[in-house]
Amino acid sequence: MSTRIDGDLPRKPRFEVRFAETPAEILETQKLRYRIFAGELGAQIAGGAEGGSEGIDHDQYDPFCRHLTVRNADTGRIVACTRILTSERAPAAGGFYSASEFDLAMLDSLPGRVMEIGRTCVAAEYRSGAVIATLWQGIASTIVNEGYDYLFGCASIGLEDGGATAHAILEQIREQYMAPAWQHVRPYIPLPAADRRATEKPKMPPLLKAYLSLGAKACGEAYWDRDFNCADVFMLLNVSDLNPRYARHFLGQAQAAGGAEAGAGHA
Repeated sequence: MSTRIDGDLPRKPRFEVRFAETPAEILETQKLRYRIFAGELGAQIAGGAEGGSEGIDHDQYDPFCRHLTVRNADTGRIVACTRILTSERAPAAGGFYSASEFDLAMLDSLPGRVMEIGRTCVAAEYRSGAVIATLWQGIASTIVNEGYDYLFGCASIGLEDGGATAHAILEQIREQYMAPAWQHVRPYIPLPAADRRATEKPKMPPLLKAYLSLGAKACGEAYWDRDFNCADVFMLLNVSDLNPRYARHFLGQAQAAGGAEAGAGHA
């Protein structure tokens, strides 16, 4: 008779991904969003006097979205979140959030079902590959289990240096990661020219890097979000173009064979 020792026991995952199920859980995601977008990034957000001692970030789209969360399994604290708005629910919300920044007429030409992710953020002390990967696992699971064909959203690039880094990153995107012209969207407020050029190779923000790693493409020029002091790049992922390596990582070997890791992104 053998005795199982503690080292043989399966390890409990550090992080768990699931949708918020109660108003209190949704409120927790909105407080996290406010701490990051207003507290860290200095975004101009109405809501600072709400939520008790903490501000909350909320808008007209929240009631129509599902809020995907990553929790610390030991404490139960929400450490990352994003929200999902589907093509079925967007009309009731007044459209997609991205439509406030871009002319999205192009979406009508896409065959199949689409979903938007936005207000993506990760608590500062948890910006590790494990948390970002766990969040994307939840997104990927939703795409596959519910049969969506396209995923889109905005990835933000900060303008703290006057736009030099953003323009350098956008130049790289134009050269390597641009969608075909028929999939381009038009920003209502184009990003102005930078005061100077970047002096060193820019580092891509985690959310933008994740989009590109998955196989997503940028759909034209960036939008200048003055409230958040950032450049928003509209990203589109055709699920059938999902990078096979990441399909195996996020969806499992079987799913990848059958079909063929974030800082913050507010849109």
